[in-house]
Amino acid sequence: MSHARLDIFSETNVASSRSATTVERLVSGREEETLVFLSARPVNTFVLSGLIRDNGLESPRNRGDFHACRDAEGNLTGVAMFGHATVFAARTDEQIVAFARFARTLQQMHLIAGEPSEVELFWKTYARTDAAPPNRVPFFLYELRHHIEVPAPAPQLRPADLSQVEQVALVHAEIAIETSGVNPLEIDREGFLRRTAERIAKGRVWVCADGKQLNFKADVISEMPEVIYLEGVYVAPSERGKGFGLRCLASLCSELLQRARAVAVLVVTDNTPAVSLYKRAGFKLYSDYLILYPQDE
Repeated sequence: MSHARLDIFSETNVASSRSATTVERLVSGREEETLVFLSARPVNTFVLSGLIRDNGLESPRNRGDFHACRDAEGNLTGVAMFGHATVFAARTDEQIVAFARFARTLQQMHLIAGEPSEVELFWKTYARTDAAPPNRVPFFLYELRHHIEVPAPAPQLRPADLSQVEQVALVHAEIAIETSGVNPLEIDREGFLRRTAERIAKGRVWVCADGKQLNFKADVISEMPEVIYLEGVYVAPSERGKGFGLRCLASLCSELLQRARAVAVLVVTDNTPAVSLYKRAGFKLYSDYLILYPQDE
């Protein structure tokens, strides 16, 4: 986002935008319209599009509610999800400011995610002057469009089955702790296990296991014809540094690229081993990404 775009928000312009942009809840029946809007930037809007494709606009599985901004003609100019995660897509800063003001009326959010400049603008508008600084976790958003050949594919790679729910949840919780410092099994064990089981039942968790040990795991969080988004990619410590993770990741991406034009993944910027793995697998930097974790009051 350019500095010029941010500069339009002088006090006069911000004041006038309060009446120019309103936020409304999106309800069932608006899915097609919303997905068309989001398709303009499919890699950036994978969270929103994935939830709508999987659950529709109104579902408890979304763990939040969808809202929209519209222009004077009624056309969509912004889409946001407010809930466990706050994620949004907007044409201009005016919609971001409107979403942030609306968010002040809601319960405190667990996280805010998106492109860094947009997330920072949202937070600047949303936060009280005495709010504690949020925890900032910077990510790289990587994209793969052409798989690479590896000397030895991973023949044991397959979709997980429901007997592996506990194993998968434990590994995914470990990743969450490393990223955010929060253990989802402690916060909401029942819900976390249920969501893990639902994902496995959909065939979206891929594993390479040796008995009861998971040596590799990756979750398909969002799947669209334009892009498939991976999360929770894990390589067991005993298998690291051997090329095993590369074999598994390359084999999985080869499978997924038969179903979508690209595969995308987020990786914490200071996770040097993971950054190296994705680069060796052929992933290219698409953009920066930021997740803010507001601190409890």
